[in-house]
Amino acid sequence: MDDDLDQALDAVGPRLRALRRERQTTLAALSAATGISVSTLSRLESGGRRPTLEQLLPLARAHGVTLDELVDAPQTGDPRIHLRPVMAHGMTILPLTRRAGGIQAFKMVLPASSSRKVPSPQTHEGYEWLYVLNGKLRLVLGERDLILAPGEAAEFDTRVPHWFGAANAEPVEFLSLFGTQGERAHVRARPKPPAGK
Repeated sequence: MDDDLDQALDAVGPRLRALRRERQTTLAALSAATGISVSTLSRLESGGRRPTLEQLLPLARAHGVTLDELVDAPQTGDPRIHLRPVMAHGMTILPLTRRAGGIQAFKMVLPASSSRKVPSPQTHEGYEWLYVLNGKLRLVLGERDLILAPGEAAEFDTRVPHWFGAANAEPVEFLSLFGTQGERAHVRARPKPPAGK
């Protein structure tokens, strides 16, 4: 780790000189913009002096680069999540989790003209929890034929024959939490206060 830091700091001098020349700025003009003396700037560029954070910040600002660019820091991962929907079985599936194992979360959209009109119940290992966001979801679960409206949820063992589709000619959007190993989603709620309190 110390070797990496030494190498990064040693490389700052040539980078500072290259940036200044690229921008056709004199040491005197850079000194006026940063408040760092001309002699210090010269020693920083030649590698005769290591930069401090107090020097790097105004230099990065004056050159119009980030501090990371100035010290050539390694890139960090992009914190934004780029979700990519998948089309499968006549529906759009948007994975909301990006880790292997455990409970997986999905947003699912069944279009109004879904090809999933005739129930064909399936079974597989796992446990599923559904929550309807928009539209009405038809859930066939064993012998039951249910209609779930927005705000309603269902949970079931996926070894029970099940099927779901749009309940009418409107599209339906819902969230699905699925655990392949039969993990259940635990929902905790505050108990209702006793009547009269």
